[in-house]
Parts: sequence; C-alpha cells; structure tokens
Amino acid sequence: MGEKYFQVDKINVKYGDIQVLWDVSFEADQGEIIALVGSNGAGKSTSVKAAGGLVKVYDGHIRFDGKDLTGGNCRKFIDYGVILCPEGRQLFPNMTVYENLEMGACSKEAESRKKETIEKIYSWFPKLKERSSQMAGTLSGGEQQMVAFSRGMMGLPKLFMMDEPSLGLAPTIVDDIFRIAKKVAIEEGLTIVLVEQDVRKALKLADRGYVLENGVINISGTAQELMTNEEVKKAYLGF
Repeated sequence: MGEKYFQVDKINVKYGDIQVLWDVSFEADQGEIIALVGSNGAGKSTSVKAAGGLVKVYDGHIRFDGKDLTGGNCRKFIDYGVILCPEGRQLFPNMTVYENLEMGACSKEAESRKKETIEKIYSWFPKLKERSSQMAGTLSGGEQQMVAFSRGMMGLPKLFMMDEPSLGLAPTIVDDIFRIAKKVAIEEGLTIVLVEQDVRKALKLADRGYVLENGVINISGTAQELMTNEEVKKAYLGF
C-alpha cells in the first residue's frame, strides 16, 4: 500500500524529563475522519498538539500530503493546511464574533477567500451571523464552540484537528458541529482528527479510531470494530 495522506509515525514526546507519549502512530486518508479516544490524561491532546507543530517530538515523524513536517513550527503546519481547533475554545473574548473569524484567515489564500468562507460559515451557523457584532466573551458556551470551529475553518484547512469539541456542551450543539464536520469531509475531502472523551459520539462520527491509554495506543480499528470491541465496550461505552 502507498503512503497515507496523513501519518503520525512512532512519535515520542516529553514534557521536561517526563515522557508522555511512547511510539504513538496514527494515520488517515484524504477525506477520512479518525477519532483519538481514551480517558482523561491518556495523551490525546498532546498527540494532536504534536501533530500540529505545537509540541515538539524528540523521536518519530509527522508526514502530510507527501511532506515531512517533523520539527517544523506551528506556522509551517498552518501554511500546509494543518489546523488545530483547540480544547477550551480559546477565543479572543473582547473581540467580536466577526473579528474572531477574521483571525482564522491566516494564509494568503484564506485571506483572499475570506468573504466567501464567512458566507459559507453563516449558512452553517445562522446564529453566528446574528451575533457577528457581539463580543465573543458574551456568547454561550455552545456559540463560542461554533466560533472556535468556524475560526479554524476560516484557515481553509486540509487537515482539521478538533480537541474535545463536546466538552461541557449540550448534545444538540455538538451534533450540529459534528454534522457540519462530516459534510465538509464528504463534500470537500477534508481530513479530520477528532479528540474526544465521549467515545460513543466520536465513533459514530469517525471512520476509524485509536484508543490511547497512558501515552500508548493499545487498540485501533474501524469505528464499527471499536464499538463492538469488548474491552472498549467495558471501559468506555458503559456495558
């Protein structure tokens, strides 16, 4: 088989002297949605931060669309279309919704297509159009997550990583965001890496999944295989 569109190959990560990831590998084809699932503190967020150039790896490789991005800074990853929607939303609370969206258009192509992309986002989330001049810090948690997701999409990602998008949100809001993510993956070939503690919801969205425990991937397979895996069912699905 040929090289995958996106490959994280046996990466190892340390915070100071403490190792937190051991030979973590995952991969995705173009237009595929993969889920990284596991308990709190398993290494999921560190994995996507490393895959987006926000955390340095001391061993292993990160390849995207035929290019080795290992060791590059976050800017290099963004320039190649690798964009992370961070945990906790991390908006600019004293800027408007529109201004927050503008901040996501961080490449020349994204800037040139800014108006077109914002109109697309408003068609996905009409509420953001209504709130366009409102300060982001005054929005509800669900509305803030819509802005965070949309700000990431403003960068015209080719690989979009979502870190715990459902955290603390009503299920209907999460369903809306996941529905849009699936739509873009299907229609535009966007590759998505989803980090999520809600294993059931993540596997419903994803094509394939990886289970992380204590910085090591111990189970992987199609979403359906993981949903029926006895270890996954017992540990994460409540039966």
